[in-house]
Amino acid sequence: MSHRRLPDRLVFAASLEQTTLLSSRRWLRQVGRHHLTHFSHFLRCHDSPHRLLKAPLVTDLVDDTYSTRRIQLDVGGMTCGACAARVERKLNKIDGVRASVNYATRRATVELDSHAGVADAIDAVHTAGYSATELTEQAPPVNEDASTAKALFTRLIVALALFVPLANLSVVLAVIPDLRFPGWQAVLVALAAPVVTYCAWPFYRTAVRTLRTGVATMDTLVSLGVLAATALSMYSMFSADAMSAAGQGVWSAIFSSDSIYLEVAAGVTVFVLAGRYYEARARTQAVQALSALAALRATEARVECAGGTSMLIPLAELKVGQRLIVLPGETIPSDGHVIEGTASVDLSAMTGETTPVQVSANHRSTAVGGTTCLDGRLRVEVTAVGDDTRLAEMIALVDSAQMAKARAQRVADRIAAIFVPCVIALAVSTVVGWSLTGASWEHAVSAAVAVLVIACPCALGLAMPMALVIATGRGAQLGIFLKGHSALELSGTIDVVVFDKTGTLTNGRPQVSGVYTVDNNSTELILGWAATLEQHTSHPIATAIAAAAGPQSLPAPVEVVTDVGSGVRGVIDGLRVQVGSPTWIARTAAVPAALDAQRADVERSGGTAVYVAVDDAVRGLIDIRDSAKPSARQAVDELHRMGLRTLLVTGDNAGAAQRVAAQVGIDDVTAGVLPAEKVAIIDDARRSGACVAMVGDGINDGPALASADLGIAIGGGTDVAIGAADIVLVRDDLTTVALALHLASATRRTMRTNLAWAFGYNIAALPLAAAGLLNPLIAGAAMALSSFFVVSNSLRLQNFARVDH
Repeated sequence: MSHRRLPDRLVFAASLEQTTLLSSRRWLRQVGRHHLTHFSHFLRCHDSPHRLLKAPLVTDLVDDTYSTRRIQLDVGGMTCGACAARVERKLNKIDGVRASVNYATRRATVELDSHAGVADAIDAVHTAGYSATELTEQAPPVNEDASTAKALFTRLIVALALFVPLANLSVVLAVIPDLRFPGWQAVLVALAAPVVTYCAWPFYRTAVRTLRTGVATMDTLVSLGVLAATALSMYSMFSADAMSAAGQGVWSAIFSSDSIYLEVAAGVTVFVLAGRYYEARARTQAVQALSALAALRATEARVECAGGTSMLIPLAELKVGQRLIVLPGETIPSDGHVIEGTASVDLSAMTGETTPVQVSANHRSTAVGGTTCLDGRLRVEVTAVGDDTRLAEMIALVDSAQMAKARAQRVADRIAAIFVPCVIALAVSTVVGWSLTGASWEHAVSAAVAVLVIACPCALGLAMPMALVIATGRGAQLGIFLKGHSALELSGTIDVVVFDKTGTLTNGRPQVSGVYTVDNNSTELILGWAATLEQHTSHPIATAIAAAAGPQSLPAPVEVVTDVGSGVRGVIDGLRVQVGSPTWIARTAAVPAALDAQRADVERSGGTAVYVAVDDAVRGLIDIRDSAKPSARQAVDELHRMGLRTLLVTGDNAGAAQRVAAQVGIDDVTAGVLPAEKVAIIDDARRSGACVAMVGDGINDGPALASADLGIAIGGGTDVAIGAADIVLVRDDLTTVALALHLASATRRTMRTNLAWAFGYNIAALPLAAAGLLNPLIAGAAMALSSFFVVSNSLRLQNFARVDH
């Protein structure tokens, strides 16, 4: 079994004890990553997995890691990737703190050990020269980019309004000195002064703040460039050489680095402001999808009270087990089961599916918090609140994915951290080098200014996180939740896609089509025994049996044990009852010849046979039938068009598996396998050189999802499947499997393009500037366009799948 994602093994282990209230998500929050190698080995070797949670090793592991706390900080004042790298280094220097800072989202994710406090982390950020506040439910993130964009826009308008006449006048006076009039210098200074003071003030402020901590950032480069260009302009205008200078021609004035007046300082300010404004606007758009998800949360819940009345309470006071009244047009406050009523529910905000879904008590439908009841009145019994709701889990998935960093991004961050000092050193070397060649002082300083303003660490810092932020947001709109960069990196190498059957390729709503008994047992009694035990599992077959049995008065079972992928056993009124697959039960119970023959008939016709054994003798057989999802055939065909091989691997019998495989177009079928055997099949494929994706939805799919190179979980599945997967599909539409792979591939291509541009631009531009081949004004425009390209290229992902693939 692979050690690729050890925490997922722990998620699966937690699920094996069905009577526990711990969900996989809670386990993920509680358990750290250290010691998990030993735990994984213990999991594989343990012969009684249902008792695993009570083992001393697990207890010690949870006790040892429970004190670890994860928080998020909203970091203000960062202007480039070097800033994020600086904050991350400061945080990681604190004992007991592990941190990752994302420049695109302005967030720092911080893990604190028991002896480290939130105040320590915030103080470290302040020491680095930036602001920080902890993100909590009471203090949600502030959209700093929106306010920043508004402030930048005002300064940009002022700068642009003054830059146009300043540039025209400067070029004309440089080309035709005879047009210079008395006091022309004062006019140029008057036009430029507001630009290089008021408009450029944000650059100076940030540069001074970070320099106090001994750090140089993008704002340091811009500030030095603007101030140097201003000083050189003042010297050029008021020196004797300027008063007697001859015209050099229009093109020389524009492209040469010899004709410098205040238009360069003003122009650099305009271009940098424009780039910053566009970048802030883009980041605001990038996080809109996550904000839209968060906005789905209701603020109040209508709770049922005694006497048939109801009252509104704050959502924070809602508890599991309470009953809600949801009226037409209202948002369903939290997850629960529909116990009365029928209504159409709009799931589009969560799944991207525009067709409303019918929910009713008759179908034991699940109500999802954050969705809208369009018509009808519903009574809902709450099953999850707060962070344990499906909406909260989806928001956490997107947020976590946006904070993740790929290996290439970490390399870019390390380069950005040393990039600014290197550029400053190159600028100084440029001045010295040109001076040694005998060039004029003006030319040397002009080339150095061009070096300062053309460098663009912003492009390096934004190349990958901006694409990831926009992709995860767009994916959320489509009902596709990428858990991080690993899903992107692996999706492009997939060769084989393995499907589970029940609940994945099929509707997951099987029905009982027949009950066969021996020894004069009634069908009601057989169904009653089976339903009494199956209520302790979440498999679709268990749901079908419970629905067919209806309400019955049987003694509560004791000593209930679930064998994942096989069946369940327990004691009912003193009788030892087993319900499960024929292969599993036949190992310990005698099978009458008549029922064995009936089993063969059921399986040949494509049904699923479930044995019910009492006291080591099979007493009945339940015939279960399920149908393939309408989207399954189209999904498999699309994967085949992509050149991928598909497999169906199921614990069901060969007849049922072959029938479904024929319906959806899969030729390679393996039936009758246990969860561990699914893992072995995936491992065999990986050892042969294939890169494997697994698509599943159930508890028994947890190990296979964790062992595959890429795990894809159906969002309506269990917590275990969702916890073990890399990609979660909220829509119950299998065509989103191919759509998710397309989205991941498009995102990966965008990241590579951004990164290639960011590196290529700086590598090519800096030598040209140092060689004196670029006017600083042109250099400033090029720098702004570099960030513009990276951001615009990433924003293209917002249009992904606007039309069907």
